[in-house]
Amino acid sequence: MEKDFKNKRLILGSQSPRRHSLIKKLNVDFDVVKPNFDEKLDSDIYSDDKIKSLSLQKSLSILEAENPENSLVISADTVVILDSKILGKPKNETQAHEMLSSLSGKTHYVVTAVTVLDCDTKKYLCDTVKTYVTFQNLSDGLIDDYIKNFKPLDKAGAYGIQEMGPEFIKSVDGCLDNVIGLPVQRLKEMLIEMGYDFSQINPLF
Repeated sequence: MEKDFKNKRLILGSQSPRRHSLIKKLNVDFDVVKPNFDEKLDSDIYSDDKIKSLSLQKSLSILEAENPENSLVISADTVVILDSKILGKPKNETQAHEMLSSLSGKTHYVVTAVTVLDCDTKKYLCDTVKTYVTFQNLSDGLIDDYIKNFKPLDKAGAYGIQEMGPEFIKSVDGCLDNVIGLPVQRLKEMLIEMGYDFSQINPLF
């Protein structure tokens, strides 16, 4: 695949293999740089601005450390929200079980904040995408088997929806990619707004 020479270098500021896989749907070349930023939240109360700030700070940390030229830095932060509170990554299997039990039989939503930062102009776009997910009623045994087999301690809300079948998920209202960790369609729109040229590129979705 050839890229238009006007296209900027894309840098994905994430170590997540799920985001690496999702961004490949754009059918573009990209480099991966780990953000140098402590993404610890000051509270578990959700707000759009809080999640946008985390995403932006990840991009800014790469700009500060790498100072790349002719580049767009992409960063994201995904959180699971139940009853207006953020469910982060579980510290252990006990907490993972508690999180999945709290989601059982209920509707929650998943928010991903995405930032695209132009390293030359320092201009950026930041947006959030929200998807509603409804879980089936989950037995303790089903939860224990999931935790044992998939070890979801690195996932917000203690689950990866790509690993779950209909015995877990009752319905998804919105973008599935967003729940996995990167709303690819919205990211493409943001890249176009920032001047990235997709005219000779056919995304794989």
